[in-house]
Amino acid sequence: MVLRVTGHPTPVEAGRHDWRLVPAAVTVWAGTAAGLLWGWWACPVCGVVAGAGAVRLWRWASRGDRDRRRWRPAAGVLLVCGLLTVWPTTARLYAAEHDPLRERARRGDEVSLTAVVAQRPRPVHTSGYGARPGGVRSVLVPVDVVAASSGGEEIPSAGRVLFVGDAKFWSDVRVGQWVRVRAELAPARPHEMTVAVGYVREPPEPEGEPPWWQRAAEELREKFRAVSGVLGEEPAGLLPGLVVGDTSALPERVEREFLTSGMSHLTAVSGSNVAIVCGAVLVVARMSRCGPRTSAVLAGLALVGFVVLVGYEPSVLRAGVMGAVALLALVLGRRGSALPALAAAVCVLGLADPEMAVSMGFVLSVVATAGLVLVAPRWSRALVRRGLPEGVADAVVVPTVAFLVTAPVIAGMAGEVSLVSVGANLLAAPVVAPVTVLGALAAVLAPWWPDAAELVVHVVGPGVQWLILVARHAAAIPGAVLHWPSGWWGAGLAALAVAVVVCGVRYRRTRSLLVLVVVVVVALTVSTRVWAPGWPPDRWVLVACDVGQGDGLVLATGEPGRVVVVDTGPDPALLDRCLDRLDVERVPLVVLTHLHADHVGGLASVFDGRAVGAVAVGPGRSPAWAWDDVLRVTTARGVPMVELTAGDRLTWPELRLDVLAPTAPVAPPTEDADGTAVNNGSVVLRATTPAGRVLLTGDVELAAQADLLAAGEDLRADVLKVPHHGSRYTLPTFLTAVSPRVAVTSVGADNSYGHPSSVTLRALAEAGALVARTDTGGDTAVVLDEGELAVVARGAAPRRRPCRSGGLSRRARPARPPPTAARWPWGRRGRRGRRGSSVRLR
Repeated sequence: MVLRVTGHPTPVEAGRHDWRLVPAAVTVWAGTAAGLLWGWWACPVCGVVAGAGAVRLWRWASRGDRDRRRWRPAAGVLLVCGLLTVWPTTARLYAAEHDPLRERARRGDEVSLTAVVAQRPRPVHTSGYGARPGGVRSVLVPVDVVAASSGGEEIPSAGRVLFVGDAKFWSDVRVGQWVRVRAELAPARPHEMTVAVGYVREPPEPEGEPPWWQRAAEELREKFRAVSGVLGEEPAGLLPGLVVGDTSALPERVEREFLTSGMSHLTAVSGSNVAIVCGAVLVVARMSRCGPRTSAVLAGLALVGFVVLVGYEPSVLRAGVMGAVALLALVLGRRGSALPALAAAVCVLGLADPEMAVSMGFVLSVVATAGLVLVAPRWSRALVRRGLPEGVADAVVVPTVAFLVTAPVIAGMAGEVSLVSVGANLLAAPVVAPVTVLGALAAVLAPWWPDAAELVVHVVGPGVQWLILVARHAAAIPGAVLHWPSGWWGAGLAALAVAVVVCGVRYRRTRSLLVLVVVVVVALTVSTRVWAPGWPPDRWVLVACDVGQGDGLVLATGEPGRVVVVDTGPDPALLDRCLDRLDVERVPLVVLTHLHADHVGGLASVFDGRAVGAVAVGPGRSPAWAWDDVLRVTTARGVPMVELTAGDRLTWPELRLDVLAPTAPVAPPTEDADGTAVNNGSVVLRATTPAGRVLLTGDVELAAQADLLAAGEDLRADVLKVPHHGSRYTLPTFLTAVSPRVAVTSVGADNSYGHPSSVTLRALAEAGALVARTDTGGDTAVVLDEGELAVVARGAAPRRRPCRSGGLSRRARPARPPPTAARWPWGRRGRRGRRGSSVRLR
């Protein structure tokens, strides 16, 4: 007996599919999607068309043979779904579109709301100047409004609102609980049932207790997270996500790697988890000699409990409804029920919650399941006929089909396609089922027998580590994610590409042409990233890592494998790859210029497989939460903290660092510090290297630049790390005082801050500086090439010609004698600076 709940990698019979419920599902889906995308009026139009189609279908079925007459119930279901689409669904869409809170949101009003929590709070991983690096500071909480008021005036609304609030305020709130809050409204995104977004600045006031089953589910999740803690930080955060979809403790690095490698579906509990849970219950029930109906009832109870435990996410609800239909078919003795179960799930959920029609999770879940039900069995049988073992054929076909059918959806909605997802999922497949089954067993044992649960967790630990390893290496492949046009055009183009690939494989005459096209595309889009010649370049002294919108700088110390890191960017994965490409083994010092997330977010990655001597910071301690996170990371590794002050000097064989700033007092630490004040408290370093002076400025703005000028400091440098990612808040007199030959701007592509400023770039170019940017050149190295200063962008060969304007991989203007060579000779260690003590770190 085979239970087919989702169409995931399970054997599928060769029989015909039952298509009778598909027209009703298409009606519900098309009607709700059209009503959300084009306006409420489109929904009844689809319903009327469906009603007319139901009449025609009834007449056609009534005049035929027995096979035709089987479609008469389908005509009745289609008519009912059309009528439900015309009235209740249209009314809900109209009410959501004209909800009074929408107008309040446009005006930015503050309102008092009593609402019911609809889903568990979802963590928001943010990056930027005030964001928490690699952690969760805010959560999104969908709620259904019960009552609303503003200024004593009642607002007649029963819409859906998305709260944005501090994670610590909502940690004890449960699904189904009533809360009272004051929220500042803002407009919601278009094409959704959500009528407003509410920014909640204060803790919610709970009213009553949540339902007992939600309290029990939350207790089980907490116990499971606790026993998962016996593993390391990353597997302990991943295991609850694999089993019950709880990603609250999942490190951001792992989350991004799973997304990039196309394995994020493993942490979004859906059909495969439901199939495993229900299948396990059925097997145990039948081994206990229970009848089919008793077994189905027990599996149904387990299904309900599992859905409550995981939460009411779109993919979970879709899988739950499909599982319920499949269990009902088991009781009735029906076989081949996968397609009717999928159609029934679309009908039920589309009528219950119209917004699911445009939810990415729901769309991907339905499309993937349809592909696995309709396409995968045929392809698998074709491979078996060609001599491939059945299990191997299923393992190859399932991820391939899932990728092909979902690629247009992902391309249209997300604007990118993972090119490594098929291979990554093939490698991950052998351990997914054992990890899920044993993880579910550990979750059940956790509240009652923690010691046994911990033992089971230890058993599944290697499997979880394997999944992380696969995702990490797949995500690190150059070109792992292909950027694609988003929207309808992007989806259509991706669908056309998939059709070309399928047709090319299907017909022998086109296979050779398809192989040639694939080879050419790979050669053009990936080869330059994979085979970057000469990286790292010889005699490099500084590398600005491409870490996105942030700073991640690496200074050579003159000893192989040893570097000094200045700032770590917002993304641990990006900095880790940059350090790997530079073959870094030891980091005697990490300098954090200030505590904004785009400079400290990747700190933990520096410790991965490398020895770190110390972490140095300036006098600033704001934002307070960022300081706490830095302390937590360093304390966990047993690495000492060092505070730098103006006048300190640090030396290595071919590198000397002089601390120039901050010279002004730094504001006391606060949780939400002013961004400009934090920027102006950046540590400013002057590095003396074999290629000349390098001035590292952090994010200093106008006030701090003026302080440096007023202090009479000799700011002249051959290389300038442009302050604040090229912000317009840069003094022309400061640039004149530095007079750099090379200006390196560490900045993220298409950032929302307008960095780098055209004014700053123009000022640098007019001063004759070669302007290098990480957003256009990737990792950027400053090198000493044949005794002259040069800049090399990763993957591009240096061009041997002078530079008059900005650019990459070119020589700087003719070198001038280093202004400090006589006073601070290279190779002298520990010499006392003018204003402070000397520190020597190994």
